[in-house]
Amino acid sequence: MTIRVSVLVSVIFLFLSCQCKDTDMERMIRHDLEVAGEQLSCLAGMYRDSTVFPRSWKEGKYFDKQYDDWTSGFIPGSLWLYYEMTGDKRFAEQARIFTAKLKDVPFIESTHDLGFMVLNSYGRQYENDRDSVSLSALVAASNSLIKRFDERIGAIRSWDFGEWNYPVIIDNMMNLEMLFRVSELTGNPVYREVAVRHAETTLKNHFRDDASSYHVVSYNDDGSVESKCTYQGYSDSSHWARGQAWGLYGFTLCYRYTGEKRYLQQAMRIARMIEDQVLSQDAIPWWDYDDPSIPDAPKDASAAAVTASALLELQGMVSCAEGAEWVNYAIRILTSLSGEEYLSAPGENGFFVLRHSTGAAPFDSEIDVPLNYADYYFLEALQRLSKLKSINTQKMGL
Repeated sequence: MTIRVSVLVSVIFLFLSCQCKDTDMERMIRHDLEVAGEQLSCLAGMYRDSTVFPRSWKEGKYFDKQYDDWTSGFIPGSLWLYYEMTGDKRFAEQARIFTAKLKDVPFIESTHDLGFMVLNSYGRQYENDRDSVSLSALVAASNSLIKRFDERIGAIRSWDFGEWNYPVIIDNMMNLEMLFRVSELTGNPVYREVAVRHAETTLKNHFRDDASSYHVVSYNDDGSVESKCTYQGYSDSSHWARGQAWGLYGFTLCYRYTGEKRYLQQAMRIARMIEDQVLSQDAIPWWDYDDPSIPDAPKDASAAAVTASALLELQGMVSCAEGAEWVNYAIRILTSLSGEEYLSAPGENGFFVLRHSTGAAPFDSEIDVPLNYADYYFLEALQRLSKLKSINTQKMGL
């Protein structure tokens, strides 16, 4: 048997094995959405008239944030995702209410996180409503974001605090999608050009030989590297789990918008590194791959959800054999997240969907708790999986 035929047989086998599981997968997605619907409905009802957003919960206490927090877009984003998957107009109504609470966010120039905040709220609203308010918000947010770009350095500044000269974090890759999208919507190439420059600088300086990423790279004014370190990971040289997921997702989306092969190659390298490094039996990573207390270290369901969503997009960009591998890996992650260990029981866990995420372990902050962004990327991954497997969630009676 030739190598080509052998690969083809393997792909057919993987495809058929996945097809055999479609009924189980439909049941899993149905159950996940039922839980998510109950939880989101209760959480949105509690905060409908509030000026703050629930970011996390622990032992009966909510960790609330104002509209200018980097996580403020995830509650409206999750409501939009649920509406898109089920067609339940009650969730669209709630999504519009929570999106409107962010009306002042697009004009904030002191944060790099406008993509998280605005694309996930106004961006999803625009895709559903095609309204001028959302488009204006996206353009305004993009204008605010590119003001943080320095031509000499070739990157968007992340933070305005700390002793770094010009810090750029791997998380910032996630905010480039808004720039690419607005460039398409307006026909203005400036937003795209900034996004590409930032991606190129990150590709050049953020990654180690094994495709793992530093969390923070700071630059001198002439564009040379000042330092490479961590802020949320175990150590400067460790593999902070969510940071690796941000990199995978970020370069996957960059390839989608540019078709630049080196972005795809980098995404593939990161995916392979994650698959090789995450050795937990359930495929859910510990918060940092190098925490010496493993296997007793906290898990991070948010990193797993981001990874699964990214893999389900990456699968459509590569060969059939590689695509089948990434689909199967994403399904393995989502199957674990859908189990009793990670998926909330209705009415529990502060009405969040997933358990066992980790926010910032070095600061003893948000350890082994639900996080609103974990829920968002979990729902996005379920949406991508249902589309891939042609599961019509709007006919599930949800």
